[in-house]
Amino acid sequence: MLRLAFRRATAAFYSPRASHTLRSLTSSSIMASSSAPLTARLSVAPHFPEPIDLPLGLLIDGQFKAGRGTPIETHNPSTELAIVSGGARVHGASAADVDDAVKAARRAFETTWGTNTPGTERAALMRRLADLIERDLEKLAVVEALDAGKPIGWAKADISDCVACLRYYAGWADKIIGQALEVNDATKLAFTRHEPVGVVGQVVPWNYPVMMWGWKVAPALAVGCSIVFKPAENTPLSTLLIGALFKEAGFPDGVFNVVNGLGRETGSAISEHKDINKIAFTGSTDTGRAITIAAAKTNLKKVTLELGGKSANIVFDKADVDQAVQWSALAVFENAGQSCSAGSRVLVHESVLKQFEEGIKAAAERIKVGDVLDASTDQGPQISKVQFDKILSYIELGKKEGAKVLTGGHRVGLKGYFVKPTVFTGVRNDMRIAREEIFGPVLVVIPFKTEEEAITLANDSNYGLAAALHTKDADQIMRVGNKLKAGTVWVNSYTWTANNVPFGGYKTSGWGRELGSYGLEEYTNVKAIHWNYGEKMQFPVKL
Repeated sequence: MLRLAFRRATAAFYSPRASHTLRSLTSSSIMASSSAPLTARLSVAPHFPEPIDLPLGLLIDGQFKAGRGTPIETHNPSTELAIVSGGARVHGASAADVDDAVKAARRAFETTWGTNTPGTERAALMRRLADLIERDLEKLAVVEALDAGKPIGWAKADISDCVACLRYYAGWADKIIGQALEVNDATKLAFTRHEPVGVVGQVVPWNYPVMMWGWKVAPALAVGCSIVFKPAENTPLSTLLIGALFKEAGFPDGVFNVVNGLGRETGSAISEHKDINKIAFTGSTDTGRAITIAAAKTNLKKVTLELGGKSANIVFDKADVDQAVQWSALAVFENAGQSCSAGSRVLVHESVLKQFEEGIKAAAERIKVGDVLDASTDQGPQISKVQFDKILSYIELGKKEGAKVLTGGHRVGLKGYFVKPTVFTGVRNDMRIAREEIFGPVLVVIPFKTEEEAITLANDSNYGLAAALHTKDADQIMRVGNKLKAGTVWVNSYTWTANNVPFGGYKTSGWGRELGSYGLEEYTNVKAIHWNYGEKMQFPVKL
């Protein structure tokens, strides 16, 4: 099944006439001991017919609880207003809360989960959870669209991808196998076991909240790990809704725990906790470094990292240029450019440069930017004012560096964090807009003359998450594909991957792999067992 890998307006779009699309949330009467509400109610008629009850607490040992950390105010990036109104906020986890979650996860791992639950049972629970998420797809999609600024169609696709990922890994749960190894048939046998690592801490970004949830949680559940999960502080709501489904699906308490919170508080507590056996993180390279240092200084946790990128997308003279334009537009403009694997550097052979530039300009200008609950919208807002300001500052930097704005280059409207899809031409690979991750709808076009130059330019980056090449020359596909230093290389395409194909980076784009059988390996330890059934020992040994 095909899926997205690291995917994926004017003021009039949010006029008073359109305000019915998002009504204020009202806090429920269910209160925590701290007097902060544990739920809130969201009404988004006509987009979803019934009010949506949103959990706001921490999910620890099967129960939503009040947090003792810094509370979080989540904002709708389309309106710049708080999603949870009336003073209610999402509870944040302190170090003590994280410790409670780890204890719950450890208790479950040692008693009701892990190797105590057969793979067939884990598979059945995972399939039940997938069914429940699919049942609630429309509700989850509306929340995801509002919380993450994601167009409703893409939000639904992300949730469907998550469901497919759960079902894929459910199929693996009873197929975790080792090896039988010949040593000496007369006296000995050796074999290996692939055992769950234990309690894992998982930290995900805000650009694909539900999809990243699936990538992290599904393989961990399949092998029998218990989980302490931290959603991004910008986008916790869909994770909390999914967390509420675990009890309905029949999972033992403590198998899946959610600790909302700030990175410097909750994230640090996870990284430094001595009873967490592994950290899985997707996010910035700088944060990945900090997590790795913390893991090393405490209990040498296993660490897998999927980090940043500045991926090169090469268009050769033998390419179908019209198709290369379409794929290149998808590569950088989906999800408002907020994708680690975005093909934000397009290297174009000089003989087809003019044709490509004309095509990509037209493609960028076809993108409809606006209301995320309108099914015809192609691009929503950037996630926050911080990201919005960062993108606009890079656009101004590109102009100062001497690049030419072919289209875009400014915000859209006066309300919301909307940025017009932007294309720069006349770019050199030593410009900052060609080297640094902008994480927005900004494409740079760099010309080249020869195949060797294209390979050199593509690999001249600190990152190595993804790359692509467009050509009809089969020999060229093999020559160039083998020389690109990236974890994923697309040929005559971009963005789509499959659940059974691994994803991960080279260089500062990370360690380890997600998806496929490779993703299972990151959550297991290999134990070698030597069984002597015939050799007698006479000590001391004379060699």
